[in-house]
Amino acid sequence: MRNRIGFISLGCCKNLVDAERIMTLLTSNGYVIAGNYAASDLIIINTCGFINPSIQESFDSIGEALETGKKIVITGCLGARAAFIRDHYPQSSIVGITGPHSYNAVFDLVKNALPLPRKTFLDISQVPNPGVKLTPPHYSYLKISEGCSNKCTFCAIPHLRGPMVSRQIADVMGETDRLIARGAKEIMVVAQDTLDYGRDIGFAESLYKGVNFRADFMTLLDFLSRKDAWIRLHYLYPYPVIRKIIPYLKNTSIVPYLDMPLQHASPDVLKRMRRPGNMDRLAESILAWREEIPDLCIRSTFIVGFPGETDDDFRQLLDFIGKVKMQRVGCFQYSPVHGVAANDLPDQIPDQVKEERWNIFMQEQQKISLELMRDKIGSLQDAIVDEYDEEEGLLVARTRYDSPEIDGNIFIPDTADLGAGAVGKVLKVRVTDADEYDLRGELPPDGE
Repeated sequence: MRNRIGFISLGCCKNLVDAERIMTLLTSNGYVIAGNYAASDLIIINTCGFINPSIQESFDSIGEALETGKKIVITGCLGARAAFIRDHYPQSSIVGITGPHSYNAVFDLVKNALPLPRKTFLDISQVPNPGVKLTPPHYSYLKISEGCSNKCTFCAIPHLRGPMVSRQIADVMGETDRLIARGAKEIMVVAQDTLDYGRDIGFAESLYKGVNFRADFMTLLDFLSRKDAWIRLHYLYPYPVIRKIIPYLKNTSIVPYLDMPLQHASPDVLKRMRRPGNMDRLAESILAWREEIPDLCIRSTFIVGFPGETDDDFRQLLDFIGKVKMQRVGCFQYSPVHGVAANDLPDQIPDQVKEERWNIFMQEQQKISLELMRDKIGSLQDAIVDEYDEEEGLLVARTRYDSPEIDGNIFIPDTADLGAGAVGKVLKVRVTDADEYDLRGELPPDGE
């Protein structure tokens, strides 16, 4: 029976959740996920189209799949631009293209290309959630909404993934409890605009375990804060409601980690980006939060070289990161993306200037990061083990201040001979050394 599906998923963790749902739908209906292209009868490519490098990565993956001669289904963010893909790849072996989170549409394309000998099929509403997981068993992503209704001038997500659509809170709660029952020790809450959860559905109530709950972020946060797992919050716009989160970062399951993509610190640049945020006030708030929670970790991302960014704008950005001293920071050079308003803004920045500013920014942030990481030397940290490096005899773990894939690790010699059995466990670790991104540690003597 021709039912083996090759699968590649690109881009962010939200795309990864889509891949998990598609795979669950396929396997629930009798398809098998193949380990490689050679063993597959059809290939699904879950694309990313956020910025030009991700578009190129998607094109490279499409080209590689076409070389196999297999049938191909393309989905994901870049799939929202089907004509654009067809212009580059008109091959008939591409049997269909869909946009993101189009689970049933992808399944229909697969079913038509590789029919199975059965009369009835399950749709996405009828298959387990959680189902297939692409993360290790001890952590998982919890996507609480899809799409985005903001109008940031640099971002194509609303065009690619559509407006914000929140899940019913009972569905989110149920998935959370099922993930923990399956062994998840850490859950990353993700959305395009996490704090705006529920607004698009009028904060509708739904019934979970005999109780009606209102679909708003603080209600969900209160529920999550009582779970027996690390809960990590991602993609928080700098709305005033963030202040209400701070008490939950002390002595609850919500780890003291806030992921706030701020993008810039200059009021003029933020205005052109159509981004919220009084950065002077936010800086004061961050410093106040650190007085209350000294180990608070803040992750953010910024863009340099946005159209019209002056030397003074860039200096304001450097001053901001120097003042607030964020532990985890990413920086991107602005690049024009199809369909975004910033393409038409005046005073586009030359690539050489973008590169220079990016290098300066990263050098400054590395100094900050190194200082903060070295402050941890000698401290005792909780660390969750992600893998065991048998060749090096190392446990590769993360502290509460590090999200998987995007942040750093703590490397621990396996002096207790824990081996692969330590994966998924939370250990006490003494920090012995640090660089800009990663820590070194040791297992303290019993009883310490």
